[in-house]
Amino acid sequence: MRKIFSFMLGAFTGGLLGAAVALLLTPVTGDQLRLEASSRIQRLQKELTEARDQKRAELESQLQALRAPKA
Repeated sequence: MRKIFSFMLGAFTGGLLGAAVALLLTPVTGDQLRLEASSRIQRLQKELTEARDQKRAELESQLQALRAPKA
């Protein structure tokens, strides 16, 4: 149990230190970083929506083909 606790404490501490170093060494201000992150998130949401719509259209056409009476 002690080994697990030590590992978790080390991982948590390393994560905090890594995050702090990343924030201190970033070449942009906080406002610019938030704006860029927001822009990336919006772009990702748009891409996911487009992929979802495309897949839905593809599946609907396959379903129509399966439902069509066979001659």
